[in-house]
Amino acid sequence: MNLQNEQQPIDNIFIKEAASVTKFMSNVFLYMTGALALTGFVAYWASGQEAIINAMFNEEGGLNILGYAVMFAPLIFVLIMSFAFNRLSYTALFLLFAAYSFVNGISFSFIFLAYTGSAIATTFFITAGTFSIMALLGYTTKTDLTKFGSILYMGLIGIILASLVNWFLGNSTLDYIISILGVLIFTGLTAYDVQKLKNIGAGQTGDETTRKLVLMGALTLYLDFINLFLFLLRLFGGSRD
Repeated sequence: MNLQNEQQPIDNIFIKEAASVTKFMSNVFLYMTGALALTGFVAYWASGQEAIINAMFNEEGGLNILGYAVMFAPLIFVLIMSFAFNRLSYTALFLLFAAYSFVNGISFSFIFLAYTGSAIATTFFITAGTFSIMALLGYTTKTDLTKFGSILYMGLIGIILASLVNWFLGNSTLDYIISILGVLIFTGLTAYDVQKLKNIGAGQTGDETTRKLVLMGALTLYLDFINLFLFLLRLFGGSRD
């Protein structure tokens, strides 16, 4: 029996799987980076457009119907992409992702009004560094992070509920605690989601379903990055006031 000849097909399987994972993850990070760049550019541009800003506020200085629509529209895009994944084509999913990134940029334009440019830049680089470290950890670790993911998602539900309650209470101490927990949760979710996507990427063939999974993976990591950035900004960004 020639063991070397038997080992060769097994080696080829592992090589193809590794190549599939590398290509899948590279495309995920490429789309995520493109979406973040689009959001950042639109946010910066919109913050300097007085007509756009004024159109989202009423005479009393609060958000009007358009303002609330812009704030909550990104959530609608995410829900559509998630629940209509099987019915949507790759092109439709891509256009929704691009539209989501654009609208998110409009809603994030308020950040440039509330925080200084230096605070935003510093927080962005801290977020990028933290995200990169945790993404690398999730990609390289041999530890199964599934059980941690379940705990983190339960924690995420908790801070969403706490944030809704604090929207009415306006308690600064609770807001500070929520921000700390938010940073911890999305730091952990970054590692968990990268590992999950790495497992999904193994054995993908490059068909339309694969390309759709790439977009959803990019959306997942985009959300991890954005939320980590926002919670860090609330903690360390200060404000113009």
